[in-house]
Amino acid sequence: MTITSEELPRHLASGLKPLYVVFGDALLLAIEAADSIRAAARAAGYSERETFFAEQHFKWGELRNSAQSFSLFAERKIIDLRIPSGKPGVEGGQALQDYVANMSPDILTLISLPKLDGTTQKSQWFGALERHGVIISADDITRNALPRWIAGRLKRQEQSTDEATLEFLADRCEGNLLAAFQEIQKLALLFPAGQLSFEQVKDAVMDVARFDIFKLSEAMLSGNAVRFARILDGLRGEGTATVLVLWAVSEDIRTLGKALQAVQHGGNLGNALHDMRVRKDKQGLIENAVRRLKIPHIERAIQQAARLDKTIKGLRQGDVWDELLQLGLRFTR
Repeated sequence: MTITSEELPRHLASGLKPLYVVFGDALLLAIEAADSIRAAARAAGYSERETFFAEQHFKWGELRNSAQSFSLFAERKIIDLRIPSGKPGVEGGQALQDYVANMSPDILTLISLPKLDGTTQKSQWFGALERHGVIISADDITRNALPRWIAGRLKRQEQSTDEATLEFLADRCEGNLLAAFQEIQKLALLFPAGQLSFEQVKDAVMDVARFDIFKLSEAMLSGNAVRFARILDGLRGEGTATVLVLWAVSEDIRTLGKALQAVQHGGNLGNALHDMRVRKDKQGLIENAVRRLKIPHIERAIQQAARLDKTIKGLRQGDVWDELLQLGLRFTR
């Protein structure tokens, strides 16, 4: 069974399972999920807890031995296993498979992992965890889902605000979920329960957004000019190398060009994206962009990117950041 971190409280209210696996790149959500599981276990009488960090040179026999021994004062216990690398290795993978195949009803096992790539999720050891336990996905909140997430967190502290203010908060906290959580908590300390005005929120919340070139790419492909310009300005303020920004944008332009050519020759767009190994979370953005663009559009963008590359290398004059903005805006019109 696989659930999201937001679905976990409802699941725990219906009873505990012997194995929980928390993985994902959203540190805040992963911490909250693990804390909720441990709290529910303590309330259910799991009074003892052992924690293991499966790092280099970890002896996997310790995990087996822990499952076979109890203290004199505890009848049920929690085994808290953390694998920071997400790579248990051959020995660890086999140990995990053996462990989950022989779990004791008096032990609740919590395994914490980072974000896992597709190959790792298809491994035998992870498959064994999926078959025997509950998988909690603690993935980062996308920009589109962030306002709804913020509204849910405000509701927990009996506060609310309008959609425009939620969008404002999302803009300020994008890519930094832990900071978003802290800003929301700050609003609870500063203001009473009830409706928050835009002015209250604006005066209280700092700009804690963290930008990266992949979010810039997302804004360009989705045709969001305002977001593209804001993220590009954020990257500039953070001192991001222009060559990296151009690389990310150019990669998307080339991908769009190949996708358009495939469609033009009667090919299936989904198959083309699969053959180009475009990530699943990006395929929808590419598909939408392909619907509104033409081959000449891509050709002109590639020519502009080539000129911009020369500007970055000092072979021609120009404002690199302004030209990057103009290049991205070609795809947002």
